Amino acid sequence: MRAAAILHDIGYAPNIVSTGFHSLDGALYLRRRGFPNRLCALVAHHSCAYKESELRGLSKELEPWSDERTVVRDALWWADMTTRPDGEPTNVDGRIAEIVKRYGPTDIVSCFIQQAKWELVAAVERTEERLRAAGLGHLAK
Repeated sequence: MRAAAILHDIGYAPNIVSTGFHSLDGALYLRRRGFPNRLCALVAHHSCAYKESELRGLSKELEPWSDERTVVRDALWWADMTTRPDGEPTNVDGRIAEIVKRYGPTDIVSCFIQQAKWELVAAVERTEERLRAAGLGHLAK
């Protein structure tokens, strides 16, 4: 779903922030604007967001949307975890290291990303295997 890839970080926009948790804020904003539930759910759960919601005490707020655990979900996580903030490609390990460096080792985002690492790596690996099987291995990072 292309819209999820485009909108997954919309919750960082200053005029949208309500909880301080960008995945949830983005989903809430999209729901208020009447976007489809599936899009809201993909935004809410992108890149293993349930782990961060637990650390922030916002698990209940994430409950209206389920993590669909599909090929589309994995592809969204892959795109997010293999692209640096400047838009340049990276690999999942490089992306996680960049996040920890940017936020600092004790920040809640750094704690979350380290806890979520195995799930993020697994989604990236599944997506890259699918890319190779489709003859698009050159896109794998």
